[in-house]
Amino acid sequence: MRSLTLLSATLLLAACSGATESNPSTGSGGVAGSVAQAGTGGVAAGGKSSGGASADAGTPSAGGQGGDSVASECEQERARLEQSMTEALDAAATDNTITKDPDFTLALEAADGHRFVYSHGNSSLETVYESASTSKWVAAAVILDLVDRGTLALDDEPSKWLPFWQAQGVTLAHLLSFTSGFSKEPLCINLKNADFADCVERAYDANVGVAPAPGSAFDYSSTHLQIAGLMAIRAAGAPSFAALFEDWQRRTGLFPSGAFDLPSLENPRLAGGMHWTGAEYLEFLRALNAGAILAPATRAAMLDNQRGAAKVIDSPTLDGIGQDWAYGFGNWLECPTALSADTFDCGSGHRNSSPGAYGAYPFIDFDHHYLGILARQGALGTFRDGDSLFGVVAHDAALWGDACSPSSP
Repeated sequence: MRSLTLLSATLLLAACSGATESNPSTGSGGVAGSVAQAGTGGVAAGGKSSGGASADAGTPSAGGQGGDSVASECEQERARLEQSMTEALDAAATDNTITKDPDFTLALEAADGHRFVYSHGNSSLETVYESASTSKWVAAAVILDLVDRGTLALDDEPSKWLPFWQAQGVTLAHLLSFTSGFSKEPLCINLKNADFADCVERAYDANVGVAPAPGSAFDYSSTHLQIAGLMAIRAAGAPSFAALFEDWQRRTGLFPSGAFDLPSLENPRLAGGMHWTGAEYLEFLRALNAGAILAPATRAAMLDNQRGAAKVIDSPTLDGIGQDWAYGFGNWLECPTALSADTFDCGSGHRNSSPGAYGAYPFIDFDHHYLGILARQGALGTFRDGDSLFGVVAHDAALWGDACSPSSP
């Protein structure tokens, strides 16, 4: 399935920054209470509310001590913007033109650990969600960890690990950047009882002889990651991707309750078959942003434009919002100024994301030193709901994050 949360031009053009820490408790038809608190640990406790939010300045942030005027001014500005975002989300959650499924949690986190967390309906940071395409970023991280450990190399060809593979020129880097040319998807990718390895061989048979040259075409397809996943399994000597992921979970401590289990543990769809909680995904983004996972060079490669000279064949961002985003390894490099195919001109190091078809949207904004996730699971194809929900706070989030940023004037 080729699916992705598509962010609107309004959202993309907003310079979203900053993240506050707050823990919402879900109201019956309104908002969770919003309690702002500095820190990177657990979520602060918030009181129930059917509308509106409570705010607590919490521990002074990195800008200064409690009595410092600069810190006080930025914290006051953040509190004002938190209230504005809460009110906007309150209104959006009950507006049927924005969403008919108002169960969602928005969590933003700034460089100083301060968070803003808002939940509505039957949602919290601990709610378990199906991933859709948000799993691509995680799957790429698991596979790239094997590169760091010397088990795989980015220039490895599938033939090194897969006996049935006879085609030449495709590399692991091509697969992780969706430029391998192997984009036709066999039905078995979505079948619970299919054999993972056999399905990858079927994908090979469907593409060999008709695939464009490696590196010549970008095609947003699940097949690339399935092949890369089988290479990882064989290189590591693991019995399954589930075993590979469990080992990564133990070593990193990330996604402790997460699993690649859709359509099944035996035949996971790496490009869209994971379960996670918002809290777990936020921790993953924090670790990636801080350099706590992946070697510096590997992390840089993951987040850099790996599309190269490949021509766009299929891009949901181009089709859905008319923007030509580039692709790293398992994640997008956003670019609101590229308005037609093959015009990406934004460079790297700005904003990376991995949206999903159910409306979830994890991202890291390097320009404004914050990260976040809109966690939700609407119906398939309701990515625009997630877009619209985040869009109502995009402008305020930008101002709010900059208010206490160390780089702010």
